[in-house]
Amino acid sequence: MYIISITKKRMFILRSRRIVTPDGLRDAAVVINDGRISDVINPDAIPSGADIEDVGELVVAPGLVDPHVHINEPGRTEWEGFATATQSAAAGGITAVVDMPLNNSPVTTTVEAFEKKLAAAKGKLHVDCGFHAGLVPDNASLMEPLFRSGVLGVKAFLIDSGIDEFPPTSEENLRTAMPAIAEAGLPLLVHAELQTLPFQAVPQYARSYAAYLNSRPRQWENNAIAMLIRLSEEFGCRVHIVHLSSSEAVSMLRKAKLRGVKITAETCPHYLFFSAEEIPEGATQFKCAPPIRERENNEKLWEALRDGIIDFIASDHSPCPPEMKLMETGDFMNAWGGIASLQFSMSIMWTEMRRRGFSISDISRLMSARPAALVGLERRKGKIAPTYDADLVVWNPEESFTVEPSLIHHRHKMTPYEGRILYGKVKATYVRGIRVFDDGKFSTAAGRILTR
Repeated sequence: MYIISITKKRMFILRSRRIVTPDGLRDAAVVINDGRISDVINPDAIPSGADIEDVGELVVAPGLVDPHVHINEPGRTEWEGFATATQSAAAGGITAVVDMPLNNSPVTTTVEAFEKKLAAAKGKLHVDCGFHAGLVPDNASLMEPLFRSGVLGVKAFLIDSGIDEFPPTSEENLRTAMPAIAEAGLPLLVHAELQTLPFQAVPQYARSYAAYLNSRPRQWENNAIAMLIRLSEEFGCRVHIVHLSSSEAVSMLRKAKLRGVKITAETCPHYLFFSAEEIPEGATQFKCAPPIRERENNEKLWEALRDGIIDFIASDHSPCPPEMKLMETGDFMNAWGGIASLQFSMSIMWTEMRRRGFSISDISRLMSARPAALVGLERRKGKIAPTYDADLVVWNPEESFTVEPSLIHHRHKMTPYEGRILYGKVKATYVRGIRVFDDGKFSTAAGRILTR
């Protein structure tokens, strides 16, 4: 890793022929003063003698906001950690992440655990970082102190999370917790699967992706989302469906949104890029939950994304040590479920979007502005506009690259995207006006803790 030697500039201008503004792509200059955007001006209005960084035809866009990242520190730092996760985020043009409350130890279900999380992050952040609290059966009636501590959301599982300390939440638990979550104005983020039959762990089919896919049917998601819509409507609580993979739930979400239910949904790059038909037997690097589904299902997710029923895209970056993927045996039923993709999220999505008629501005809407709004950062992050943090990504939408282990900044180099050719190469990333990533080089840790 190379380190950028940077003196923080109090005021400078970032100039490009392609700047993504709330009004669309334009030839402009971003005036950055003490870490914030003070103005977006026409090129002919640049004052003489100004300190200008001119990036020519490269795109300057709002830094991405990813509200669904498993950083795993403290306690499981051998899986990932603040330093490696936020470096890979910076390399991918992501300027703010929100950490999930499980996979670390202790899980973030108490104020004391949250304070340990904050202490672990100190001095290691290359981008800004916020945190979600965890809702589990034992704390459903005891969450107000956590809300006051500054968390950005509340995460619950309706099914086994894979972490013993983070058990699933029942409808009764949700009914107990939702009034307080609604009063706090926080979103309730839910892993929406309701298990209705036992896992089909048949040894002779352990390497079969089709068998794994059939073991977690779409109906599990559909049933969970129907329940969450009902509860959101009853309690007026904002509910957010994480990693939506079942296209059959889209019609329910559309109807709920039309009648004013406070419900949103995200999907992930892997559900839009891969399909079940292309996953080989034993290729456990593709295992995640819910699973990557069939091509026809995923095409319908694209339609829902285009129509605005799916609100945005988040990575669900969930790495683990390679041995936990059981690549030697290819056992889908027992391998850890999670996909590492944080660094490449924007490039993955742009590779698909460019051939589907989406625009450069769509990337910023779906991966910056809307995710920022979910977690209450819409007045600070996600737009290139006056008063916003100068969180910016400079990237080349026409340049391609091949995903190779030597490029990967995640702690572990395993990803199902290895060998794929992606479009949209990140050249530089700025966090509050500080260039934290510059063509393969990083600055010292300049990220901050984000709180409500």
